[in-house]
Amino acid sequence: MKIGEILLMFWPLLVLQLILAIAALLDIRKRKTVKHLPRVAWIVIIIVGEMLGPILYFAVGRGEE
Repeated sequence: MKIGEILLMFWPLLVLQLILAIAALLDIRKRKTVKHLPRVAWIVIIIVGEMLGPILYFAVGRGEE
């Protein structure tokens, strides 16, 4: 299997991962507070954590509006 074929198979997951990361970063930007970790730590987790980072943020890291 060539790299191009593999990318064609997984492009929906890559797009979903990108959308989740952008949504989480936009959300963290508009909130005044976040829970459990400093804002910078959440940003690193969202960016480095691939699919799991944004999901963790939405599940446990969102603060009050």
